[in-house]
Amino acid sequence: QVQLVESGGGLVQPGGSLRLSCAASTSIFRFIDMGWYRQAPGKERELVAAITSDGTTNYAESVKGRFTISRDNAKKTVYLQMNSLKPEDAAVYYCRASFPNGAGYWGQGTQVTVSS
Repeated sequence: QVQLVESGGGLVQPGGSLRLSCAASTSIFRFIDMGWYRQAPGKERELVAAITSDGTTNYAESVKGRFTISRDNAKKTVYLQMNSLKPEDAAVYYCRASFPNGAGYWGQGTQVTVSS
């Protein structure tokens, strides 16, 4: 069983920044694709950003130019730098790990609140 532990959520004013972290308990972190998803109340969970094992990234249109996903394979951690936050970015953010064999794991989520 792989554990994903997210951190870094919290309350921030519109226009502010947060950095989310997701630490994975797997020795093959460098071989797995990682993603950040979010789910706002009453909405479906959606992909925010993803990074493959070789470092290729993709983003939801709504966050392009504001969010940056990155990974540190030595620390087995993926990050989501969120800048210029808007109230509509408020959600529970989840980390997901996708393994080459098709297995996938979710973190427990971290709350991001954007409010003045």
